[in-house]
Amino acid sequence: PPGSCRAFWGWLNAVFNKVDHERIRAVGPDRAASEWLLRCGALVRYQGSPKWQQDYNGLPTGPLGKYRIEAIDATDSCIMYRGFDYLDGLEHVTDIKLEKCMYIQDECLQRLSETNNLQKSLQQLKIISCGNVTDKGILALHKLTNLEYLYLSDLPGIREKETTFRVLQQALPNLELELDLE
Repeated sequence: PPGSCRAFWGWLNAVFNKVDHERIRAVGPDRAASEWLLRCGALVRYQGSPKWQQDYNGLPTGPLGKYRIEAIDATDSCIMYRGFDYLDGLEHVTDIKLEKCMYIQDECLQRLSETNNLQKSLQQLKIISCGNVTDKGILALHKLTNLEYLYLSDLPGIREKETTFRVLQQALPNLELELDLE
């Protein structure tokens, strides 16, 4: 029937985003988050490596904590709020790119900004073509106190551009804000 394919993929994506706390304890937060992100179609880059990891089956092995996620590229991925608990233990993420993420919404950005480790480590964030993001989600980013660079592009849900950006800039005076919104 019409729509059943879409419902199936939505269900499957929700399964991919289900948090396995036992797995986090067993393999550590960086490995568990890597598995989640790659399962959902995102890429990760580890500290000290110039190369992006994209193959789930090619995840590096080694002692617990050897590979620490430094950057996340979630372009065209199916990450959603449900999986954001995987971000809690990540201490070294400096760069996140959310592009064409159909499940990213205001609650995701709020959750991201409330993650203690990301408040300390995250320096760059790019949000591009995420149609469910509104002013509310962008304003929630004010808790990312070490954020140095924010790039926003193609976000039709942002309606009060000037007010939103003025408030964000006041909250984060050292933030370089680059906008490509029409």
